Amino acid sequence: MRELFLPDSLHTDLLGGALARTRPAQAVVELQGDLGAGKSTTARALLRALGVTGPVRSPTYTLVERYPLADGQEAWHLDLYRIGAAEELDFLGLDEGSATLWLVEWPERGAGALPPSDLRLELAIHGTGRHARLIAMSDTGRAWLERLGEEDELRALSVG
Repeated sequence: MRELFLPDSLHTDLLGGALARTRPAQAVVELQGDLGAGKSTTARALLRALGVTGPVRSPTYTLVERYPLADGQEAWHLDLYRIGAAEELDFLGLDEGSATLWLVEWPERGAGALPPSDLRLELAIHGTGRHARLIAMSDTGRAWLERLGEEDELRALSVG
């Protein structure tokens, strides 16, 4: 587990960049936190760092946004806040399997219908900034966290 304090949006962008530089070839990331905690902002920073150009929309109403990445891969950003039951995900075509990166907000609402998570990012408002806790959920997630620990710019943001 790794805990960080993100005092402003610039530091959220730094986290997104570090996640992009160290990401594994395939990964599922859970983005958890209350409304306004910074889930979409962090996802946007990560996607931008992976070379996504053009608008990066929050999938609050579309439920899923698909983004081609600079390396030819595809990322999916899901927001399951409006889902009542995991069965509702069937119509989204998520079983196509073309995404190499899944960013899932409100993942508990899709439990059982999503691939297993590699990394959980818990975000909470803390003063004028954000507290971020990164938790490995798989061997892939543990290796990712280890690589993140080698990122100099994140060391200064570490809590504890």
